[in-house]
Amino acid sequence: LCHGANSESPLLQCVLTGDWINDLGSTMTIGKVNEEGSFSGTFFTAVGDASNPIEPSPLLGYQKLINQPTFGFTMSWSCSDSILVYVGQCFVDDRGQEVLRTMWFLRSHADDINDNWKATR
Repeated sequence: LCHGANSESPLLQCVLTGDWINDLGSTMTIGKVNEEGSFSGTFFTAVGDASNPIEPSPLLGYQKLINQPTFGFTMSWSCSDSILVYVGQCFVDDRGQEVLRTMWFLRSHADDINDNWKATR
């Protein structure tokens, strides 16, 4: 669950450009969504079990250019050897607040093909 505010496009509901925060305190900043629907940004997690200091992680994605769009983005964790993929949809709730509903897949590096089964969550 993420909440955000967007002042970039009054015509479309739920343009992802802007700052978002989830219920765990992680933050995401998405830059301008271009005419093809692609965007980039950064994600900073408030949780994790990495042994290295946590740095903002880059992300790349696409959103459909319609009201309450579906979207997806991929993040390369700066603090580990994992890749995280989110897919979801942006909704406008009864209070006019933009809300992201997402599902995610986390892929960790496996040292051996026999460990492949435990590398995706």
